[in-house]
Amino acid sequence: MLTNIVSAGSQYGTIDVYYNDQLLPGKEVVKPTLKIGEPFKVKIDLTLNQTSILFVKICSLRVGTPYEVITGPSEFDKKLYFESLYPGTYTYEWTLKPTGEWESGTMPVNIWYQIHNVGEDEPLVQGEFTVAYPYISNEYYQGETPTFKQSEPKDQPTSKKPVSENSPSSASAPAFKLVTAISALVFVFLRFSRQ
Repeated sequence: MLTNIVSAGSQYGTIDVYYNDQLLPGKEVVKPTLKIGEPFKVKIDLTLNQTSILFVKICSLRVGTPYEVITGPSEFDKKLYFESLYPGTYTYEWTLKPTGEWESGTMPVNIWYQIHNVGEDEPLVQGEFTVAYPYISNEYYQGETPTFKQSEPKDQPTSKKPVSENSPSSASAPAFKLVTAISALVFVFLRFSRQ
């Protein structure tokens, strides 16, 4: 059911990861079998050690839309952007369902993040890691599915709200680059594989 590399941490903060409200141990990725349309939850508790700018999103490989967000602070593969978050723990939770695009196949559910010093364009740390690696069957889920609603991030020590990707203040934000993400993922993998 589980494989490797989930949680991340550095001197700037730590991330605890949950699948269906269960905390995943530091290097484990859940590998469920899901039906098309079957809801599941992914949550992170991000603890910042200093005042920071934060980018975070739930995503997958850059091919199509394998999952749909039912509830959560953002749509699938859309960045959340927060300015000047104070030290503390911030919770982000999404309820997702497989769309059927990867019927009879597997597609990871990843969390991508980037942390900056306030007023700086270069990130202090960035990374992407896999929370779940579901196999999506060709069966359809027959149970009840919650209705779509956007939710605000929980447990924020400040009342700051996310700035959308299309807002003027996010236009100057650094762009996400695939090469950088792959490098960060390799770095995290190498770091954790040595432990």
